[in-house]
Amino acid sequence: MAGNKSYTIVEYFGGDDGYRCGYCKNQIGNFSHGMWSHTMTVQDYQDLIDRGWRRSGKYVYKPILKKTCCPQYTIRCHALKFQPSKSHKKILKKMSKFISKGELPKGEEDGEPMDSGCGEAGPREPSKVCHPEVKCAPITDIQKEVAECPTITEGQKKTGDAAPKGSETSQKDPVSVPDGRTAAAAPKPGMGADPNRPQCRKAKDLRKERRLQKEQMRQHTDGVSSIVSPAHPTATHTNQPKPLEEFINESLPENSSHCLEVRLVPVNFEDPQFAASYEQSAALYARYQMAIHGDDPSECSESEFRRFLCDSPLEAEHSPDGPEVGYGSFHQQYWLDGRIVAVGVIDILPTCVSSVYLYYHPDFASLSLGSYSALREIAFTRQLQKQSPKLSYYYLGFYIHSCPKMRYKGQYRPSDLLCPETYVWVPIERCVPHLENSRYARFNQDPDAGDARVLKDVGRALVLYRRTVMPYAAYSRKRKGSSDESEVQQYAGLVGQDCAERILLYRS
Repeated sequence: MAGNKSYTIVEYFGGDDGYRCGYCKNQIGNFSHGMWSHTMTVQDYQDLIDRGWRRSGKYVYKPILKKTCCPQYTIRCHALKFQPSKSHKKILKKMSKFISKGELPKGEEDGEPMDSGCGEAGPREPSKVCHPEVKCAPITDIQKEVAECPTITEGQKKTGDAAPKGSETSQKDPVSVPDGRTAAAAPKPGMGADPNRPQCRKAKDLRKERRLQKEQMRQHTDGVSSIVSPAHPTATHTNQPKPLEEFINESLPENSSHCLEVRLVPVNFEDPQFAASYEQSAALYARYQMAIHGDDPSECSESEFRRFLCDSPLEAEHSPDGPEVGYGSFHQQYWLDGRIVAVGVIDILPTCVSSVYLYYHPDFASLSLGSYSALREIAFTRQLQKQSPKLSYYYLGFYIHSCPKMRYKGQYRPSDLLCPETYVWVPIERCVPHLENSRYARFNQDPDAGDARVLKDVGRALVLYRRTVMPYAAYSRKRKGSSDESEVQQYAGLVGQDCAERILLYRS
């Protein structure tokens, strides 16, 4: 760190070797690019996941979608527009019945845990990582060399928008009312052939139109709700769909047989709550992994738990326009009657809450805790958005259409998938037909569109060499014609221009 500036420091590894896939069980069919992150800013990680990267502990990886056996597409949900489906309401009612009456439903959980796949299917970090003193070493900027690249400045911290550049959803809202259709009340059926009334139509079409009109009215009122009615909707708003928060509150009745409390704890061993609950949390993780995923005890030891779910490269940050809890990695602990029964691992980033993993007590699998925690995390995102307006998305990790059991993530709508070639967001409804025909698909249908944020000059990529920050062009001159240009070029293309000009690529 130089002065008060935080850097992201990574080592890049290629994606030539295949490893075991946790979805289809192919022993060598999973391919990805990888980076070991010694430290990372939340903005850099936000930009990386918006280009298809994902973290497993401190290891950050990007699946090679054209090559891997089970292509994994980044998926995000529009938290502010989310409305629970019938199956979601059923899960909340199931929780309500358990909390109030103590009745545990019979049967298995309907849905997979809300995780990014990095626990079972993600790659393990490489065995060769550079010296551990990289993170804590003093870093010096070569001001003369940086001056040669005018866009690289000390104050170059990008702030993300609620809708990233190139987002298709900003122009084409899949739930907007079609052109020419007004928000007037639907005609009443059965009134006869009155020329002053619209022609009779099928009841199915009328219901569909009413749903669209209600959605349009809800979106309109969302923009003024903070001024007109800051409190919960009153009973007079009978035409408004019940928000997610009301369903969740109803699932936690007072004077109940059980008490469920959700605590947000920063992943920091200096935090008293995290330290006090660490041993119990680690034991729960081991129990979950062995019962649900069939892991050997050695695969879910305390050290593995720490590496996978406690060692985060993200630096905790606070911003005047950010959420009160700040940014970084957190454990959302579900306490039932004084003990932890589930933990959702999340990252709070500038424009989203990113789900990392969930583990829970196997005895409560029938409560569908994976889906329940996802609903709670969507509601949590909406809560944070009131404090930080640009934080409005909930990232569910990867959507894997070729693996039927992982398609459940597409049920949290409205949602988008990330185009793997142009890095724009496309509504999932427009992506699924392409994935039905091919495991790999380009979602952006504009044939002329490309990667708008590709780094054209690899010499501008920043590197860390002998504890000194410099552009790759300066590093290459110092090394008198370095032979790693193709590797750096590949890395820069994968992380994009913004990250390549901010992140420090370690060079030995």
